[in-house]
Amino acid sequence: MKQIFNIKNLVRQNVKSLKPYSSARDEFKDFNAEMVFLDANENPFDNGINRYPDPQQTNLKILLSEAKGIAVENILLGNGSDEVLDLIFRAFCEPSIDNVIILPPTYGMYEVLARVNAVETIKVELSEDFHPNIEQILKASNDKSKILFLCSPNNPTGNSFNSNDVESLLKKFNGIVVIDEAYIDFSEQESWLNCLEEFANLIVTQTLSKAYAMAGIRLGICYASKDIISVLNKIKPPYNVNELTQQRAIEQLLNKDLVNEQVSNILAERKTLIKELKTIDFISEIYPTDANFVLVKVDDAKVRYNQLIEKGIVTRNRTNQPLCENCLRFTVGTSEENKKLINALKSIS
Repeated sequence: MKQIFNIKNLVRQNVKSLKPYSSARDEFKDFNAEMVFLDANENPFDNGINRYPDPQQTNLKILLSEAKGIAVENILLGNGSDEVLDLIFRAFCEPSIDNVIILPPTYGMYEVLARVNAVETIKVELSEDFHPNIEQILKASNDKSKILFLCSPNNPTGNSFNSNDVESLLKKFNGIVVIDEAYIDFSEQESWLNCLEEFANLIVTQTLSKAYAMAGIRLGICYASKDIISVLNKIKPPYNVNELTQQRAIEQLLNKDLVNEQVSNILAERKTLIKELKTIDFISEIYPTDANFVLVKVDDAKVRYNQLIEKGIVTRNRTNQPLCENCLRFTVGTSEENKKLINALKSIS
């Protein structure tokens, strides 16, 4: 049954009354037509990037729409997922009044963006096995709790959250639930994109940085109801996704075979890497992962991190995160890189 939820009740008053900036490319949209363009004060000499990019990234959104089975009207693109997340804060959270809920250990930018936007952060730690505590989350929330962030598969732990738990939160949390699916392409769990029509308070974010091997172009994707996307479009910068990013993203989305091949390779390497990590005596635990990385517990994370640095291998020391004492995070690399990691681990004591 479709959830009854009025998103307009959560939108900041100044955003409701805001008249968005109208760029030259918003007013005359057919900028691919053979016209003489004298409207945007651009340099007229063609070099492929002398014109402003499509502010709505139409061609790119059409490809995403076809790939994901989501209408173009339900998609917003940003300069990386961080811009998308920042727009969500600015649209729905009143500074110095509202709060958001995060579930440590999790992606650190949620709290950073909350601080930048003068929004209180309520932290409800995950359970010992890295899953949401539904009762504690709902107990911690109040009438000023606007957003709940769920990272699934979670960073830095790698595990996916139980779908029943997520559904329970979508139904019971009286605000927006943002599900960050940056690593969903490496998981067997189904994306929550299929539930957008069912839950009006659901926002799903994804990225081309991981499975699509395009971290350098900075493209974040937001999927949500048309009402939410409309609000975010009001406040986004007019040309937030540049022309080169749009071009490279389109090229990669059309190269499905290469993307699928690389994802399959990473999954196979992940399996091999985990098998080899089990032979390292100072690794006491290897946590389940649905991502392109593996979190492990060692005897002394600081010592092991520095030893690996001396061997020319950079990993991530996550020991400062809640529930992650003496944990290192290994990104799954190429076969050669993974062998170097394992050899380095076996050579240190």
